[in-house]
Amino acid sequence: MKRAIPVLVLSVAGLIPVWRYAPSHDTGSSPSPARAAAPASTPSASSSGGTTTTVVSGSLVETEKGPVRVEVTFDGDEIASVRMLRQPDHPQTTAAVPKLIEETLRAQSADIDTVSGATVTSDGYKESLQAALDAKD
Repeated sequence: MKRAIPVLVLSVAGLIPVWRYAPSHDTGSSPSPARAAAPASTPSASSSGGTTTTVVSGSLVETEKGPVRVEVTFDGDEIASVRMLRQPDHPQTTAAVPKLIEETLRAQSADIDTVSGATVTSDGYKESLQAALDAKD
């Protein structure tokens, strides 16, 4: 009986990493999961009340954590909002997205800081965002 409790505790402690493991969502379509960017979509514009609103999707960026794609809404030449169309299903990504969007709206460019703990997603986000900014011009 004296051995049963430590064995049980150590068994549970050994299984915790297995329960918390989050596998990457590698599609296996390419030998290296580096970035393969798809072309950005064509901007769509609508005009109401003298201001022009343009919505542009960035390129699809394949990262080792999963695909990333953003959609940027411009009010004239200003970035009005950013929305993630595709993002990795990962807890760090979920926490990083609001920070990335907030920083983009503040900087009004893709020249933003990487979010610590979500470097791969941040890099994919910035690449897709830059493609959307380039497509707008």
